[in-house]
Parts: sequence; structure tokens; C-alpha cells
Amino acid sequence: MEIELYYADQLVPTDELFRAMQAGTIDAVQSDDATMGSPVDISVFGGYFPFATRYSLDVPAMFRYYGLDKIWAEAYGEVDNVTWLSTSAWDPCHLFTVNKKIEKLEDMKGLRVFGVPTAGRFLAQYGLIPVIVPWDDVEVAMQTGELDGVCWCGFTEAYEVGWADICNYALTNSVTGAWFGSYFANSESWNKLSPKLQELFKMSIDQSHYYRQVWYWGGEADLRVNGKKMELSSLPADEWAGVVKDAEKFWDDVAASSPRSGKVVEAFKLYAATMDKAGYPYR
Repeated sequence: MEIELYYADQLVPTDELFRAMQAGTIDAVQSDDATMGSPVDISVFGGYFPFATRYSLDVPAMFRYYGLDKIWAEAYGEVDNVTWLSTSAWDPCHLFTVNKKIEKLEDMKGLRVFGVPTAGRFLAQYGLIPVIVPWDDVEVAMQTGELDGVCWCGFTEAYEVGWADICNYALTNSVTGAWFGSYFANSESWNKLSPKLQELFKMSIDQSHYYRQVWYWGGEADLRVNGKKMELSSLPADEWAGVVKDAEKFWDDVAASSPRSGKVVEAFKLYAATMDKAGYPYR
């Protein structure tokens, strides 16, 4: 087994990843359901679902102990020639802006922002305008004024890919604490592997999950404290409490979209209630 790695948009545009994998153009993909356009009723939960998580460990915990693994396997089991393999966390979701400092919700009005679909859909109610461009074009689009910022990642990635060199401001309030990212494979390609090679690939996935947990967890804190490239701002506590409250309706609207989506939201609510009751150090 030889694994060749390619980054976002290097082979096909991100929103065509699912179809390319299904057709066998690509053997496997690591992405989120929403961004790559998965044709499943739970795709809205991939990426950044508002306030579903606070910390990166929330994601694997819900998949292992709250039934999300079975729901994802069931959903993709209904799709031809695609096998869902595993899901875990990436970074939190922050808003980074080029020239406008966000100090109140009103400041979001009219900002053209590149970001993942679900977070953009949620933030649009505050006047933010979600804009989709190829990932490779984001940096230039911010430099030319086509985009006013990004809401795609956390501090670690913003520094890593160079967006922190262009954005002057960072909003510390995160719409979600961790990204839901999955590994998928073309079923025909996957089934060509022996059970031993399949297990080896799954082990590499687990190592990848672990690496990201540590890389993002340490990086986010360090760059907020020691990073010099962006000025930090925060929303007033009462306004942010209102945003968190607005997410409840968003959750309920999505839950009503399909029985399976309802099961996911039910798991989110049960997990959140359990963590709140557990108290320190969990919440």
C-alpha cells in the first residue's frame, strides 16, 4: 500500500471531493461532510456546527460513547461506493478580519467572509455574508478586497497558512470549539486492501487524530497569548450569550429536517447536559 497525500484543491475543487471519491478519481478523502458536499442528511453536522463542541475531545467522545459513529456509518451505508471510516476533531472556528475589528455583533454586518457552510449559515443572521471561493484563492481575495475575512479555522491554521499575515484582527469568541472531520474511502479501493492493510490504514488515521488534538490544543493557546500578528477582540458577554441562545433554535430547526438529524441533535443535547452536570474540570 502506497499513500500519496494531496492538499486542498490540488486534485479537484473541495466541493467536488465527494463525487471524485465516489467515482474513484480519488481513493480516499479527509474532509468534513458539509464542505465536500456529501449527499447525506447529516452533512450539516460536518465541519462547524454551532456550539456542538467546546473542546477537541468532545468530538471523539461523542462518536465513541454517544452513538454518532453508528449514525455516520448508517448514513454513508446508504451511499453507493463510499465508506465512512472515522471522525475526530480539528481546530475551533474563529472569525479573522482584514481591516474591521469586531467588537459587537453589529460589526459583522456586510462583511464578506470565506468559511465552512454551516457556520456561515448560522452567522448570516447577524449580517455576515458567506462567500465561497477556491481555498487557494482566499489569500489573494483578502488582499484584493473581494473578501473581508475568513471564518474557517482557529489560530493555529490561520498562522500556518499565512492568513494571519493578512488579517489584522481576530475575534476570540469561537462559534464552535472543534471541527468535525472524517476520513472516507472509495469502497472499491477500500475493499481491494487486505484486512491487515485496512487495519494499518485505520491505525494511521488514529495517529493523525492524536497529532491534530495536540497540535491544535497547544497551538491555539500559545498563539492567542504570544502571537503578534493579529489584534484580539471579544464580543460583550450579553451579546455572546444571545448568540449561544440563538443556537438553540438553529439546533431544533436542523433536528426537524430528518429523523436521523434529530438523533444527532439529541446526542448533542445529552452530551452537553452530562458535561454540565459533571462540572469542573469538564466544563
